[in-house]
Amino acid sequence: MVKTTISLLKADIGSSPGHVTVYEPLMVRAEELMEKAKDENVILDFVVFNAGDDTELLLSHNKGVDNEAIHKLAWDTFMTLGKEAREIGLYGAGQDLLKDAFTGNIKGMGPGCAEFEFEERPAEPLLVFAMDKTEPGAFNYPIFQMFANPFNTAGLIIDPKLHEGFTFSVMDVYKNKFVDLSCPEQMYDLLALIGAPGKYVVKYVDSKTPDLGRAAAISTDKLSLIAGKYIGKDDPVAVIRSQSGFPAVGEIVEAFTLGHLVSGWMRGSHRGPLMPVSLEYSQCVRFDGPPRVVGLGFQLKNGIFIGGVDLFDDPSFDSTRARVNEITEYIRRHGPFEPGRLPLSEMEYTTLPNVLQKLEDKFHD
Repeated sequence: MVKTTISLLKADIGSSPGHVTVYEPLMVRAEELMEKAKDENVILDFVVFNAGDDTELLLSHNKGVDNEAIHKLAWDTFMTLGKEAREIGLYGAGQDLLKDAFTGNIKGMGPGCAEFEFEERPAEPLLVFAMDKTEPGAFNYPIFQMFANPFNTAGLIIDPKLHEGFTFSVMDVYKNKFVDLSCPEQMYDLLALIGAPGKYVVKYVDSKTPDLGRAAAISTDKLSLIAGKYIGKDDPVAVIRSQSGFPAVGEIVEAFTLGHLVSGWMRGSHRGPLMPVSLEYSQCVRFDGPPRVVGLGFQLKNGIFIGGVDLFDDPSFDSTRARVNEITEYIRRHGPFEPGRLPLSEMEYTTLPNVLQKLEDKFHD
């Protein structure tokens, strides 16, 4: 059976005003380029959307992960959009495009990527999530909730297909190494790592049922480690399979109801609550935030995205958004003080070290 590959690729190619949202004509341009690629049979189907100031390309194909043609399509698209963004003076035009020439794979070049391949089930629910103004580790909490916490996901207790648990592949983003941890047996080990989301990030989740395979993939690229300096937050994305051996759609979206604290927000230097919003409200305004997450849901059939639901366009999330606004009001009152501002250990790749360097010679005994 031919496997389907899902690739979700993103980049900040320029926005207006400042870091608020993607300029609509560039979204239309991206759709035109994807339609051309579909006509040429490079991809099976696509969806173009935005999360704040990031352009998101959701692609389906049969070419497998890390495919050069797919990654070049995304890279060329982002380069084209970045060039057009510069011509009309958009802010931060092409800021995520850290290399001059494509080298065969988009990873390590600035744009984020979450992808995996699998054999489609007769009915294949697929959910995708994209965050803005935060780091890859922001997915640690909701991914744990979905796949390891029975207080969130009832299926871990009452569904035999989920009862054995899942395996988490955790990446040390500074050493570029992975460790695989099986839950529930190694849950405490997992939490010991992913509770430090600035260093340890969940990259993949796999079912322990062999014929089901991969359940989720998350982008883990950290722009500051690639560029060697702060140029913007990483704004991660995730692709998640649902139902019939995986958490139900309702269990997956339930993981975003806390409004948990994440790193990023203004100048990538603050903590703030993550707000689940509809696509209509994915623009980041207050203090360049608060950090946002958008979600889309589809049925997948032979690589075609069927339907399409804006998952957080739901009044049941109003209480979460109200709580996020209350937390936002509270934590903003801290101003430049920790924990509103990130600790110095996490400010290494921001612009603060340049300020502190001027004071270095002024310290005295």
